[in-house]
Amino acid sequence: MKRLRLAIVGYGTLGKACARAVQEASDLELAGVVRPEVGAGLPLEGLPAETPCVDHVSGLTRVDAALVCVPNDRVEGVARELIQHRMPLVECATQEGSTRDAFLTELDRQAQQHRVAVVVGAGWSAGAVPWIERLFTLMIPKGETRITHRPGIQLHHTAAAADIPGVVGALCTERHDDTGRPQRYLYLQVDRHADFDAVREAVLSDPLFLAEETLVFQVDDIATLEEEAHGLVMERRATSARAIHDTLLFEARLDPVAFTARIMLDAARQLPGLRPGAHRWTP
Repeated sequence: MKRLRLAIVGYGTLGKACARAVQEASDLELAGVVRPEVGAGLPLEGLPAETPCVDHVSGLTRVDAALVCVPNDRVEGVARELIQHRMPLVECATQEGSTRDAFLTELDRQAQQHRVAVVVGAGWSAGAVPWIERLFTLMIPKGETRITHRPGIQLHHTAAAADIPGVVGALCTERHDDTGRPQRYLYLQVDRHADFDAVREAVLSDPLFLAEETLVFQVDDIATLEEEAHGLVMERRATSARAIHDTLLFEARLDPVAFTARIMLDAARQLPGLRPGAHRWTP
């Protein structure tokens, strides 16, 4: 059976997780890594030395699809360029409401125009959690759903912080204070030649970090914190008198980056059978 050849666009935390997942899959093959912000030919941590590293997907040979692993605010631009090159793709950006709908509509228009299939929302937060919630609602149509996010990794905020010059590693989590107000905790490992205060100001100036209070902490080694898993509890209870005892409970503790990588690979496997256009990921 012919193996699907995948390119990874971006090589931050998620890109590395996708590369590991591709290497472990018998039906997939890594065509190479695209790092437009870094340049071509640089060594790739965790990958064989012969793995191609280019600054544009056109520099790779025989690519069947691309996994978009760049920060949230760059996804649309990267996806647009890949579609214009008729490259099937998978993305996992987390967006809400009308913003998400507008993004899907625009990508669908472009993908149909260029006769290429794309899968959007193929991630843990963007795809799996909403899918589980929809399933719970289907099972208990008249009810209330409560979702509790336990401290853990915020994937796109982590990726955005890691992209700031001077940052060696980043880990972003979200907690809630005693009043229930969300607070973002950002842990940074900075280059030994970098000024931490300057790096901190650069991160906090990013629009992605303006919406909520963000507390920034410097750490010596980000790897010591990455073992902390993300937790989620979803519970739906019936409010209908006829089904008052119906309850569904989902509890998970996981590495959202690894889960997102696995979901993106599942989406990539679906691409060959999809018609041109943008499709939401479904298992």
